[in-house]
Amino acid sequence: GVILIAATNRPDVLDPALIRPGRFDREIVVDNPDVGGREAILRVHVRNVPLAADVDVPAIARRTPGFSGADLANLVNEAALLTARRGLPAVGAREFEDARDKVTMGAERRTFLMTDAERRQTATREAGRALVAMALPAADPIHRVTIVPRGRAMGMTKQLPETDQRSETLDRLNARLAVLLAGRAAEETVFGRGMLTSAAGPDLDEASKLARQMVTRWGFSEELGAVAYGENEEEVFLGHSVARQQTISEDDARKIGAEVRRLVDAALAEGKRLIAARRGDLDRIVAALLDRETLSGEEIAALLAASKPAAVMPRASGRG
Repeated sequence: GVILIAATNRPDVLDPALIRPGRFDREIVVDNPDVGGREAILRVHVRNVPLAADVDVPAIARRTPGFSGADLANLVNEAALLTARRGLPAVGAREFEDARDKVTMGAERRTFLMTDAERRQTATREAGRALVAMALPAADPIHRVTIVPRGRAMGMTKQLPETDQRSETLDRLNARLAVLLAGRAAEETVFGRGMLTSAAGPDLDEASKLARQMVTRWGFSEELGAVAYGENEEEVFLGHSVARQQTISEDDARKIGAEVRRLVDAALAEGKRLIAARRGDLDRIVAALLDRETLSGEEIAALLAASKPAAVMPRASGRG
């Protein structure tokens, strides 16, 4: 009459004897909640929180794809703290929006002072990311662009998918690569290669990891084909290295490296092409960021739309 339940976030290192029939013989995968689950979780956490009339819980659920239950609890707590600091009687939509930015982008570091040159370089990088994201139909929509230091970053461009994503298409992955590398592309286009900075390092690291997954896990390389390649790495059990697996030959490793480089170079070239073709739009976003420091995706779209010349209607002609 005893039922034993256990949980782990590392099922890959469990001893197979543990999960064979008769032991832990049923596995239940607990994934992040979908939009309906997020709404239900949010309603639990806001039960004892006074809400303003402008708070739309279903809208908050739609705008938090990928959030776990703990993330949503943290979101409500941060919104309540912001409300208390601002001396407001109830948590409003603005507080939830600011709390979401803090949870996803990190806390603002207003005390971190940048020189004028650093601010312009940061604005150029973030404007490049925003411009490329808006130019590529497969890219996720822009949520917020800021040059206010957050966490360890000097600036940030945040995208939010419109729906929960369970899988990725090749077009979306290529667009993500281009956006990741657009900051480096903008720096080189505007300031020249000699003025490139190390601030794009985290983006280069993430882009390289993504390109390697595209090649080795998801079969998106025509050169290597639809084959999944393991990694030459230490086999870990309970945190201790006990063996080393050699699963990729030296020839395949060279091919994988070449394909990763090809994907990254193609994404960087696409970013440079888009930025060069829309240099005027880039400069307008940079100027707006230097002036206002933070822009929403809607504000950037309105800024670019206002700069487009109005269509000239053909003049009617006739004979009287």
